[in-house]
Amino acid sequence: MSSIDNLLHEERRFPPSPAFAQNAVAQPDLYEEAKADRLAFWAEQARERLYWHEPFSTVLDWSDAPVARWFPDGKLNVAYNCLDRHVEAGLGDRVAYHWEGEPGDTRTLTYAELTREVKKAANALASLGIGHGDRVAIYLPNIPEAAIAMLAVARLGAIHSVVFGGFSAESLRARIDDAEAKLVITSDGGYRKGRAFPLKPTVDSALAWDDVDGKRSTVEHVLVVKRTGGDVTWNEHDLWWHDVVDPASDEHEAEAFDAENPLFILYTSGTTGKPKGILHTSGGYLTQATYTHANVFDLHAESDVYWCTADVGWITGHTYAVYGPLTNATTSVMYEGTPDTPHPGRWWELIEKYKVSIFYTAPTAIRSFMKLGRDIPGKFDLTSIRVLGSVGEPINPEAWIWYREVIGGGQAPIVDTWWQTETGAIMVSALPGITSLKPGSAQVPLPGISIDVLDDDGAPVGHGQGGLLVITEPWPSMLRGIWGDMDRYRETYWEKFGDKYFAGDGARLDDDGDLWLLGRVDDVMNVSGHRLSTAEIESALVGHEAVAEAAVVGASDDTTGQAVVAFVILKQRFADLEDAANVLRAHVATAIGAIARPRELHLVTELPKTRSGKIMRRLLRDVAEGRDIGDTTTLADTSVMQAIADKYKADRATGDD
Repeated sequence: MSSIDNLLHEERRFPPSPAFAQNAVAQPDLYEEAKADRLAFWAEQARERLYWHEPFSTVLDWSDAPVARWFPDGKLNVAYNCLDRHVEAGLGDRVAYHWEGEPGDTRTLTYAELTREVKKAANALASLGIGHGDRVAIYLPNIPEAAIAMLAVARLGAIHSVVFGGFSAESLRARIDDAEAKLVITSDGGYRKGRAFPLKPTVDSALAWDDVDGKRSTVEHVLVVKRTGGDVTWNEHDLWWHDVVDPASDEHEAEAFDAENPLFILYTSGTTGKPKGILHTSGGYLTQATYTHANVFDLHAESDVYWCTADVGWITGHTYAVYGPLTNATTSVMYEGTPDTPHPGRWWELIEKYKVSIFYTAPTAIRSFMKLGRDIPGKFDLTSIRVLGSVGEPINPEAWIWYREVIGGGQAPIVDTWWQTETGAIMVSALPGITSLKPGSAQVPLPGISIDVLDDDGAPVGHGQGGLLVITEPWPSMLRGIWGDMDRYRETYWEKFGDKYFAGDGARLDDDGDLWLLGRVDDVMNVSGHRLSTAEIESALVGHEAVAEAAVVGASDDTTGQAVVAFVILKQRFADLEDAANVLRAHVATAIGAIARPRELHLVTELPKTRSGKIMRRLLRDVAEGRDIGDTTTLADTSVMQAIADKYKADRATGDD
């Protein structure tokens, strides 16, 4: 295979201001230290940033590669590092979470209060038979009890498996069975898009199948948080959270566990249909979580208010809404609902209310705000913001610029972060006080991280070329395997290049050696012998002033092998743009060349997105290639695909594409 073609060029640069650079947490010597001795660098991060009940002497044991053991002879307690030590250091009165429910109810938890709640929850869980190595499934909305439950499980040396509160009963049961969970923690429901949605009935349905594939459920108890007050069906294994946790003792001594003690399993969708249980352990994961959170976001914990908008059900919520911020004694915002409820400026309202200074969200969200225009954020005081972050997929340059200008007041640096559920923590990002920012580029590996871009044969592509993104050296927060299936772990991530982790993402190195992410390799198409990235064509489309969002797929074509098919959402004020499809096709040809001109371009009102905001291009490919639409259960709104399919057929019938 040849390398992935390089389409887009970006000349704009945004160096840090002298004042920001001078006061930045991360200074240039960080790169030098990591380069001089990578393992000594990570050892220093672990020792300086965490409390070890028993210090480690070995940094990395790679003898069972590709399974790493970091700081293997050290012992620590994850919850103690997130909570107790801060209280003991006199920070008990510092706010840990400003929590806001979608209906507008609020809770504020200080570090002392959060520590007490976690100790009570740990005692309660222990009374239900949960101990070291047991698995606990957590199926909750974005409420404080979600973080409390995670930390209580970690405190006991047990393993949590958080399942996002939008997954179906079937998906939940598959994850419960795979992990062999003893306990499920859920709620009666939560609030989303202005209404209460039930959760407990989904758990009931999941557990009602006593026998799935010849296997009985391992669940002994269901612990239920009262959130909405909605009606629930009660079963003999059900217990109210308040009945069990509230009366429990708030005295609990944190036991030290091995650094390699499993911390959590987090499931990602597998191509085979069976979810992959990504396993993370304690010491290495926590080291990289706290190190990246402090340096990437330039955290000054004594003064910053930080908000990662991700739900705790995703890896971003694990690392950057719970473990990273809490290890750094950060004050965070946690929000239950959607960004447009009860009004489209809800997020900006919360930034103004809590004076958020560091804001971390997804490009999908940013583009949806662009669609609505700058007038809405313009109604709120966003001057508290000093650092912006982006996560989840490549951010196109125009969305990057909008984010900086409209949300960041034209001043705030943007850290565009690349990482995965599997990597556990950020791997590639600018450091805001050091890096001269390029809109759309993830920029460079963090100090201590080794990354390259290779062709299909494993040869580095060099500057100015695109190919496959690999991680060339083990890193502390790397996954330790797929739960219960180590063969699948080796095949999925290590088979292609043997001694290098293959992320499944395409990337290119520009002439300066900076990384540009091109999306999943599955989303690379071959048009007349040219390997084109969907991400770059989407970026070109969104670069047009009329376009709010775009998704591009490669559809089979008898002449060219594959052809570019685009699905585009226009900004509201351009809804009546004359001959929009042809205007935009011509724009792509001008921006990056005729080879990338979409064969078809369809104007739609919505794109198929998962509940975490990722676009399901596979479904769009089904439509473009005339197949029945595949599984839509993971979509936030399953009706979207039918509307797109109908619009596609109508366009094809009229030749309006």
